[in-house]
Amino acid sequence: MASQFNARYVQGLIDHAQKELNNIATNAAISIQRVPGAFEIPVVARELASLAKPDAIIACGVIMQGETNHAQNLSRSVTDALQRIAVDYGVPVINVVLSFDNETQARARCLENKINRGTEAARAAVEIANVMSELRRR
Repeated sequence: MASQFNARYVQGLIDHAQKELNNIATNAAISIQRVPGAFEIPVVARELASLAKPDAIIACGVIMQGETNHAQNLSRSVTDALQRIAVDYGVPVINVVLSFDNETQARARCLENKINRGTEAARAAVEIANVMSELRRR
């Protein structure tokens, strides 16, 4: 799922995650749900976790630090909610709702290849989905 806010950077995360998933999990069914902003991600993640029971959810969003502490409050709220959803529903939620101080940080982690968090999220999603699948087969 992906926030529409800071769309350029979020799309970079999505593009890299999809590319990596296509490389390492060729049979993965990928569905993208768009939400207005980062604050709306948890409610849709919860709905997906409760209804669809996916192997994993990757939550993508970008929060840019402004002049107030709003970004920090938003980031903490989303992070806490996503963790609760993962634990309560037994569905791994990969949190790629990222907070940045500036555009340079966002560019490096969302658009470029060296430390792209979308790529890392895809790898984490596949790895934890495999772990959960193995545990559930026992």
